[in-house]
Amino acid sequence: MSSDPWGRVDETGTVYVRTADGEKVAGSWQAGSPDEALAYFERKYEGLVVEIGLLERRVRTTDLAAKDALAAIDHLRQQVDEAHAVGDLDALSKRLDRLTATVDERREERKAARGRQLEEAKKAKEDLVAEAEELAGGDQWRATGDRLRALVDTWKGLPRLDRKTDDELWHRFSHARSTFSKRRKAHFAALDAQREETRRRKEKLISEAEALSSSTDWGPTAARYRELMREWKAAGRAQRDAEEDLWTRFRAAQDVFFAARGEVFAERDAEYRENLARKEELVLEAEKLLPIGDVKTARAALRSIGERWEAIGHVPRDSRAAIEGRIQAVERAVQEAEETEWRRTNPEARARAAGLTGQLQDAVDRLERQIATAREAGNTAKAQKLERELEGRRALLEQALKGLREFGG
Repeated sequence: MSSDPWGRVDETGTVYVRTADGEKVAGSWQAGSPDEALAYFERKYEGLVVEIGLLERRVRTTDLAAKDALAAIDHLRQQVDEAHAVGDLDALSKRLDRLTATVDERREERKAARGRQLEEAKKAKEDLVAEAEELAGGDQWRATGDRLRALVDTWKGLPRLDRKTDDELWHRFSHARSTFSKRRKAHFAALDAQREETRRRKEKLISEAEALSSSTDWGPTAARYRELMREWKAAGRAQRDAEEDLWTRFRAAQDVFFAARGEVFAERDAEYRENLARKEELVLEAEKLLPIGDVKTARAALRSIGERWEAIGHVPRDSRAAIEGRIQAVERAVQEAEETEWRRTNPEARARAAGLTGQLQDAVDRLERQIATAREAGNTAKAQKLERELEGRRALLEQALKGLREFGG
């Protein structure tokens, strides 16, 4: 018979292990000495110690699922309970109890963490839904489309919630995206229809521009081309692939007309430059009449110059204002001289001026007498009032006398 603190072997080869509940049969040994039997069952105990240690480390350092950890604990506990080993089995049971408690705690912690994670995920998804619903009414088509695609990617990276909540949020999220997509499609469909209408309008403008390209009615046609250009700009843009071709055709029609007009105007300008040189000679001749002496002689000379002026014809457009301004200045000078001469020799006007002068002189004389009378009577206030009136009448009299002198009076 052989024994140690945790077990013994009886004379029949039966191996016992000591526990808090008393001895239990660990097994039997018939192949050798009792010491060898105890050593064998002690090695089985050490094996359990190693397995429990490994499981404790896995629970502590890895993400071993609680279900798997508890299954492993149950397996080891069964081996400990079956007592097929010699050693402190009660200590192993206590370690397994503590490990079970640890696994339960970890499970609760993970459950709580999972709950927090799901709450955060729910909040994140609610935020995504709110943003998507706000974006659904926008009209920044490209930027909003890009943003909604980014929201989808963010959604895919979030954990799933409970089925009901997740489905409800996804339905709102999907509905917002669908709403935006429908609005965007409707917008671009309307835009395509508008651009198609623009293309048809521009085709009509091109047809008219091409029909006008051979016109030689330079002024009205150029004016109509300007109107066509305003209509073109007001029409908006056609489809991108058509706009450039339409513009090329429209400009080509105008270029034909304006090139032809430019050639005609170039020939005309050569002729007009000769006319300008001749009119400059006439202007010099007219300017020699200044200042005006004999009005009749000046008028006769200017009339002769005007007849020759009209016979010459047009001058270049950019020189017209300057040359006509110079001749008109001489015409105004002659006209002003004629008006001055007429006023000077008009007997009716002279008589009116003389009569007005006499009336004003009488008024001045009368006011002077009244002022003298008022001062003699000591009425200073009245005298001052009459003096102010006298001052105004004298100013009018001076103007009337100046006008009368223009008549030689």
